[in-house]
Amino acid sequence: MSSSIPPLTLDSIRSVPKVLLHDHLDGGLRPGTVIELAEAHGYSALPSTDVAELGRWFREAADSGSLESYLETFAHTCGVMQTEDALVRVAAECAEDLATDGVVYAEVRYAPELFVERGLSLDAVVEAVQAGFAEGERRAADQGKFIQMGTLLCAMRQHARAQEIAELAVRYRDHGVVGFDIAGPEAGFPPTRNLDAFEYLRTNNAHFTIHAGEAFGLASIWEAIQHCGAERLGHGVRIVDDIKTDPDGTVHLGRLAGYVRDRRIPLEICPSSNVQTGAASSIADHPIGLLARLRFRVTVNTDNRLMSGCTVSSEFAALVEAFGYGWADLQWFTINAMKSAFIDFDRRLDLINNVLKPGYAPLV
Repeated sequence: MSSSIPPLTLDSIRSVPKVLLHDHLDGGLRPGTVIELAEAHGYSALPSTDVAELGRWFREAADSGSLESYLETFAHTCGVMQTEDALVRVAAECAEDLATDGVVYAEVRYAPELFVERGLSLDAVVEAVQAGFAEGERRAADQGKFIQMGTLLCAMRQHARAQEIAELAVRYRDHGVVGFDIAGPEAGFPPTRNLDAFEYLRTNNAHFTIHAGEAFGLASIWEAIQHCGAERLGHGVRIVDDIKTDPDGTVHLGRLAGYVRDRRIPLEICPSSNVQTGAASSIADHPIGLLARLRFRVTVNTDNRLMSGCTVSSEFAALVEAFGYGWADLQWFTINAMKSAFIDFDRRLDLINNVLKPGYAPLV
């Protein structure tokens, strides 16, 4: 490496443009914001009102090794996001925080049905979040940073509102909503429970990803792709279960793994979150190393920045330490993500050619 090329540190990684495809709005609040919103809206169930202590509590509570336990931490963030002003604030701060980390394009997802406890309509929830994202983009621009936000609307797979949320996503697709997802516990709630919603989306030429292959295995990935038609896989890390490695290092891809790689189906991998939920034992042992080496369409994501105490930059830094990645590898992950985004081709190409490649050109 030339002496003029900076070493891969958290600060230097933060300075290059990045793309984020899998980030939950209700999993990325600032601890201080959680406390202030709780006080303003009479939410009294927080485990702490000290900023540092609350941030630590979220991270420790998420380190359970269980997806179901991990999801329980969202009771507090969702609990303080039940008003329009709260949703606007959280969305604006989300865009600001991502821009500060060097993210230039982000698709942030949330489940509108989780924010109607105080009487907001689903449409009001979406409009508040979109207003917040627009405000966050403006604040970032005022600080000399560029970010473009896209929204994914989630339906909770344990509920029965997928069709309704799919229709909401289509209704707002010309107003910043770029796609649809189902989220929540995988075990016992297969994606095929929502076939009507996915058929509706396909007939309306709408984009969707599906959480699959995180807590549950190959069956959820197979259903998501072959029955539901998922364009991307939320996590998808268990595709590694269909890959066998001989003692001599020879690798054999099963039919499903081969199909996912051949079709270039993007994997929205979230390394730190996967360790927390038990989908991987550690970053060093994370299947992303093998999947990247085999040139699956791997993307690197945060999932829940509050619960995992992470950013895109810190995820990259952890992978650099674990696998020895260089700048060219980080560029590859980033362009993978941009190619896989749900915005139109012209905008993807513009960001790749005019933002991402120039940002990495001095380094690779």
